[in-house]
Amino acid sequence: MAILGPISITLGALVAVIVFAFVVPASLTPLRQYGPAAVAAGWLILTVRGFIRWLTTQHVITNERVIHRQGFVSKQGKEIPLEMINTVSFSQTVFERVVGSGDLVIESAGETGQTRYTDIPDPEGLQTLIYRNREQRMLGLERGGQGTSKAEQLRILSELHDQGKLSDDEFGREKARIMNEGQ
Repeated sequence: MAILGPISITLGALVAVIVFAFVVPASLTPLRQYGPAAVAAGWLILTVRGFIRWLTTQHVITNERVIHRQGFVSKQGKEIPLEMINTVSFSQTVFERVVGSGDLVIESAGETGQTRYTDIPDPEGLQTLIYRNREQRMLGLERGGQGTSKAEQLRILSELHDQGKLSDDEFGREKARIMNEGQ
């Protein structure tokens, strides 16, 4: 649904530019000249913020947690350990099913309880992935934390760092934590 607003604004802006270019009489030259520029400026103002938000939002599922990061100038993030997740549910309207997005709600044992993520691609697949990783994590914890080898954890961590989903500092901290586990 996040795409519906920008699409509507873009279509409205295109119609306005066409009106200024072909319908406004030539006697109104300033309106014909500057109207499309004003429409373009309005379009940018109304759509760029949402595009930047979409571009700078990351959802990452690791073998230990669900990570959400958002922001360009000011940032916010949330991490939910897999063992703290109670339920994961999703919902999709008919239009969202057509475009392949929807909402995901993660209920955890943390202070905030439920966390809603909107406009998630393939929310049903993401729900399945979270449950599968949670089950593997719980089995690993039941076996005394021997679920995933250090090498596998470092490989996953390196992939996240290479993809830009972890900063150099976050990568360093997590790598040190993994290397120091069990010592």
